[in-house]
Amino acid sequence: MQLTLSPKPSLARFQSLIALFVLCLGISLLSNKFLTVNNLWNVLRQISVNVCISTGMTLVVLTAGIDLSVGSVLALAGAITAGLFRNGIPLENADLFIGFTLLGAMLAGLLTGSALGWFNGWAITRFNLPPFVATLAMLTIARGLTMLWTGGFPITGLGDSFTYLGTGWLLGIPVPVWMSVVVASAVFLTDKTRLGRYIYAIGGSESAARLSGVNVEGVKRTVSLPGRGGPWGACWSRRGSTRPNRTRARATNSTPSRLSLSAAPRCRAGVGVCWVRCKGPSSSVY
Repeated sequence: MQLTLSPKPSLARFQSLIALFVLCLGISLLSNKFLTVNNLWNVLRQISVNVCISTGMTLVVLTAGIDLSVGSVLALAGAITAGLFRNGIPLENADLFIGFTLLGAMLAGLLTGSALGWFNGWAITRFNLPPFVATLAMLTIARGLTMLWTGGFPITGLGDSFTYLGTGWLLGIPVPVWMSVVVASAVFLTDKTRLGRYIYAIGGSESAARLSGVNVEGVKRTVSLPGRGGPWGACWSRRGSTRPNRTRARATNSTPSRLSLSAAPRCRAGVGVCWVRCKGPSSSVY
């Protein structure tokens, strides 16, 4: 008896790609500007942020979880990055001003997103909260923190180095596309590492994975670090500005330590993460 394989399972597996191909074909027929190099780079640049978020979300979904807070955490991480890079932290009582280089501001945004992601994972595993409920709460929390941090006003004038992350080119390819490729490559590690197999095992059957000796809670917390979308918010600004605030900028400029801003251009171009300025004639980069 000869068995024949139906093509339906294969078509169902690639139905998303087929739909994308049909959509692109239809748009190209309606507009002669769609299938151009400039438009291709523009589309890739704009979806790069979504690629990074969806990469982390993929790890969460593989563990049979979900995250509703990725957008709000992304906004908070990006706001903190831009706010620290532009305004620093003035310490009026100590007559000090802590400024941040681009690297330091990005690390602060990454730590913020990772901390909120870890808190999501800890709340889910510690109190057995449904991921839907826990991340919905974090959505509201992160949105409120972003409003408190920014005051609802944008911060501009972040400099060419910050703008380069969102609009620059490297080897003929937009920088955000390079970043998204590096981040998306982490998905392929799920088939090559022990952590990746644990993720699949938990998504298949959490109870079976626990009985097999897998640290289910630890794996979920680990996945929550990059999986909540926030860390990648530290890496992008479309046009060198984001939605941190003018109010904070005015408050910084009104402090006695505002003179330290004169050292910002050369310090921010360094390899350190922050610099401290007091009433003395020089500043230190750390």
